[in-house]
Parts: sequence; C-alpha cells; structure tokens
Amino acid sequence: MSAAPPPPIVVWGAGAIGGTVGAYLQRAGQAVLFVDEVADHVAAMTRRGLTIRGPIDSFTQKVTARTPDQLKGPVARILLAVKALDTEAACRQIAPLLADDGYVVSLQNGLNERILARELGAARCIGAFINFGADYLAPGEIHYGGRGAVVLGELDGGRTTRAEELHGLLRRFEPEAVLTDNIWGYLWAKQSYGALLYATALTDASIAEVLASRRHRALLIALAREVLQVADAEKVKAEAFNGFEPAAFLAGDAAAAAACLDELTAFNRRSAKTHSGIWRDLAVRKRKTEVDHQVGAVVAVGQTHGLATPLCRRLQALIHDIEAGHRPLAWETLDALGEIT
Repeated sequence: MSAAPPPPIVVWGAGAIGGTVGAYLQRAGQAVLFVDEVADHVAAMTRRGLTIRGPIDSFTQKVTARTPDQLKGPVARILLAVKALDTEAACRQIAPLLADDGYVVSLQNGLNERILARELGAARCIGAFINFGADYLAPGEIHYGGRGAVVLGELDGGRTTRAEELHGLLRRFEPEAVLTDNIWGYLWAKQSYGALLYATALTDASIAEVLASRRHRALLIALAREVLQVADAEKVKAEAFNGFEPAAFLAGDAAAAAACLDELTAFNRRSAKTHSGIWRDLAVRKRKTEVDHQVGAVVAVGQTHGLATPLCRRLQALIHDIEAGHRPLAWETLDALGEIT
C-alpha cells in the first residue's frame, strides 16, 4: 500500500511574492495551495491558472486556490506573503489552523517575524529575506521582473531539519537561495535598503534614476546609515546582499557608500521591474503603503534605544502626505526629505 502524498505547502497571499514563488514550486512538482483574500484573484487562478510574465520566464501554471474562509486545518507549512499591515489579521486566521508542529515563514518585507513570534510563538516561525522583483498585474497575472537574494533561517540562528528542508524547497525557485544563522542581519539590511526604496518612491523616477542622482547621494547615504545605526543598537550585524554593503554606510565612509549606491543602481538597471512596489501602491493602485510597518518600525525600535531617527520620521510623514494627496510624486518631494527642523 503506497504512502499518502505529503500535504501541500500553503502560500498565504498569492500576490507578487507569494504568487511567483508558489507558481515555481508547483511547476517543480511541489503541491501548493494558494490562499488569498481577493476573491477575483482566486477565481481567476482557479479558472485559468496563475500566469507569470517577464524576461526571466513566462508560463501559466494550473493551481489550486482558496479564500481564507475555505481553508481547513491542520496546516503544516505556510509561506506568508501578505502585506505587512495585514500580518496580525493573517495570524488570527492562521492560529486555529496551524498544526501543533506546523510553522509559518514570512516572505514579507519588514520585521514581521516579530509579529509572528508574538502572535504564534517564536518556535512556530522561520525568518526569510526576499529581494527579487515582482508585481501583481491583474487577477491571475504576475510580472516577475528580476532575480534577487532569497535567504532563510531560524529566528534563534539554529540549524534545524525543517529549515534545511525548506531551503531545499526554495532552491526550486531560486537555485542560489541561502540558509543562514543570521536571518536578522539580512532583515535589518533590507530595512535599510527598503528605506532607500521608500525614498525613490517619493518621485516618479525609476529606482535606478534616484539611486544614481548625485544631488541626493549624501541624503540617501544618511538615510541608510540611520537605519543601520538602529540595527547596530539591536546588536545585529547587518549582512550584505545584491550590491548592498551595510558596513560601508555604517562606517560613514562616503566614498564606499557612494560606490555601493552605484552597485545598487546597476543591479536595478538589470531588472525589468523599474519601480518599487511602494511606488505602485502610490501611483498605480492608489492605496496605503506599508510605511508604518516598515519605516515606522525602525522609528519605534530606535526609540527603545534612545536613538533619534529624523530622516525615517520625515520619510514616513512624506509618504503619508502622498497617500493623502497633499504632495506629488516628484523630485521636489525627495528634496523635502532633507528639510528636517
């Protein structure tokens, strides 16, 4: 009598990140169950499959998709890819469904592992860092624009069988995926780079155009350094990735930091994803960003160490101004980032 097949891995949030990873895993032979709040997206995936478009690959994958209310437990493995501001709500839905030995992996931007650990227990969470470029286009359609780092690790830095198995699974999507004992180092490095992406979203220019702007070099370097000083206060060693070298910013080495911005400019010019998801939220989807849960999180952690984070505070306020329609997406809005009183 043959053994029953293992249960599918659940991708909770089938947008840009979750949809891309899940489609590749399904195509590679891993059973995946997609869960998403957007009924139209679920209906489109069910009817005609999930389509991935872009310069790296283009294919349509037959998938199984549900809305959260249709999911039944117990669930052993969940890749969580909802927006940061939806993390707590997702945890409340996940908690009664998660198996006793089950776990959740955050494929999100930000420090959402803190929320997962608080809501579900640290032992039921694995951290992950994602830096590839993708965008949700329409129900059932995602644009995969550029490869980037994929890193995962246990929150306490330990090496476990489940993390090794997950690493093997994610290598079906990104062959160079890394298993680390310092996931917090990657997450905080992404917080710093993420602040730069928020700064680029103050304009209508591409990520590469803003990072290449000589006029804004000092401002961008100061912003990245401010975030890394908070990480340093947390006793976290920020890790390098995709041309981003935290040590250059943290040391206050202007020449090395400028060279790093040049590397980041080149990295982004190689991607078909020209603008950040933050910019898409503001300019295309006309919805609130994750700024309070990402840049705001840096401000909050900085406060616990008595650190002022004036650039992060100013950046958060400017994004709110754009969300409210009080400022345009323009170079002058980026200029205003430096106007700290």
